[in-house]
Amino acid sequence: MKKNKLYQFFLIFLLTVQYGYSQVDVVYSNLVWSDEFNTNGPVDSTNWFQQTQLPNGVSWNNGEVQHYTNLLSNSYVDSGSLKIVAIKQNYTDQGVTKEYTSARLNSKFAFKYGRVDVRAKVPVLDGTWPAIWMLGKNINETGAYFASNYGTTSWPACGEIDIMEHGIFQSQPVNYIQGTLHTPSSFGNSINNGGIIASTDLQNNYHVYSMNWSPFQISFLLDDVVYYTYNPTIKDTSTWPFNEDQFLLLNVAMGGVAGNIPSNFTQASMDIDYVRVYQNTLVDTQAPTNFTATVGTVTGSTIELLLNSNDNSGNVVYTINYGSNSVSFANPAGIQKSVIIPNLTANTLYTFTVSATDLSGNAYVNNPIILNATTASTLSCSGTDTQATQGSFSIGYNYTFETIGSDVKITFEMLDTDKVGVVAYLWRQSPFSETQMSNVTGNIFTKTITSQTLGSTISYGVKFAYSGGLSVTKYVSYVVGSNCTFGTVKPTELSSFTFQNPANEYLHIYSDIKIDKVEIYNTLGVLVKVETENTKEVAINNLSKGIYLVTVYSDSQKSVKKLIVE
Repeated sequence: MKKNKLYQFFLIFLLTVQYGYSQVDVVYSNLVWSDEFNTNGPVDSTNWFQQTQLPNGVSWNNGEVQHYTNLLSNSYVDSGSLKIVAIKQNYTDQGVTKEYTSARLNSKFAFKYGRVDVRAKVPVLDGTWPAIWMLGKNINETGAYFASNYGTTSWPACGEIDIMEHGIFQSQPVNYIQGTLHTPSSFGNSINNGGIIASTDLQNNYHVYSMNWSPFQISFLLDDVVYYTYNPTIKDTSTWPFNEDQFLLLNVAMGGVAGNIPSNFTQASMDIDYVRVYQNTLVDTQAPTNFTATVGTVTGSTIELLLNSNDNSGNVVYTINYGSNSVSFANPAGIQKSVIIPNLTANTLYTFTVSATDLSGNAYVNNPIILNATTASTLSCSGTDTQATQGSFSIGYNYTFETIGSDVKITFEMLDTDKVGVVAYLWRQSPFSETQMSNVTGNIFTKTITSQTLGSTISYGVKFAYSGGLSVTKYVSYVVGSNCTFGTVKPTELSSFTFQNPANEYLHIYSDIKIDKVEIYNTLGVLVKVETENTKEVAINNLSKGIYLVTVYSDSQKSVKKLIVE
């Protein structure tokens, strides 16, 4: 196989690292431990421990029905790959007889922070539960390799990182794999998980299952593409027991939560081509250089910061402080990082203090950089619905239309949790068109339509496509430049509201009902005039010539019209 070809190995490694730069927060470059499975016969006992002891004296957890053995028939190396084979056979061990055997390998290597790559073929037969995973070295599980010397902590306080599992997700299709974190805050049926359907079947094709673990987040990858990242806002012993060494486990379990085993089952194998662990071993004494920080796109509720810096280690840690808030994260050196600061107040000045260090704590010589930015006036409408024009929604969807200058940013979020492999397409109602939307995170998708006319009405929906079907939202109508909240208060239009247009000096508003407030916005979406007293004769002599948007309020009613100032 390819393992004997040194040149090819380094070429693959180079391409993998290069591609991974845009995928993970910290790039780990140095191969520190591996097994290439080049020697036929038993597994390498210097690398692996055969865990066979029943943890409770009778059986394994989760209703599994197999014995794990050190038999050569259950785990061996052949033709360049490790075979972990689950077999239907009566076997008695520790005074207990079971109908199935398999193998469970513990790595004799443990580490903190790094990347794991495992290239494998995975069985997909009913009743099989193949897994590539990790446990804290400090777990006190009976029979685990490190338990006798380091076992001070019970599960799940030791932390568990499931890099890949298949066969236990009964509602998902074949070839669906999942990465999961088990912590004291969520374990068993943990909510901290993400899954993906492989592009080709798992049993007959090799895929690379990866996990990238930094001090800031843990990312799961399939074939070098991130499909889930765990990054809790608060990292404590309950949510983040991942600051201690962990070791690797490889096994194929049978039955239990994996479901019934067919009567004609004979055996199933997980074939592992290689296991590789990468870390950064360079002793780093050089601080980051060429640190830049600038303000990007600004909306009514978000400010984008664009950060970049170089460092000899290949990674940079950025810290952003604003008000009482602080956030830290890593990014590959030399790659610009876009950071969206959310949940801000409209039309408010914010000051950001931004610093750059490396993972060793060396700080940029001119830290910090101070940035100031003012959020725009919010001109948006948001709502939640369950209505579908095609297919159906089990929970529903959120949507937001936000005017930014003459552009409209449209964001839809599918709330359903039973859909896998979701992609989204923006549908324009008339004339009909379909455009793929960009994924923000999870099942949130966005698309910005440009050069819209203030005061005009647009109507869009979204087609969510996923494994096994599609669901299409209703069409949502939005007046460009308007400010409202769909589904909470639905203002009626002011029918008796007119004014002379174009206008200058004064905006004379004619209406049969009382007007509570008048707002005037420029084409950038900035509020330039508010009048709550002389609402029917608004002075506009300080406005430059051009096009504006006038919003008139009366109780729960409002209306938006275009104004030309001469």
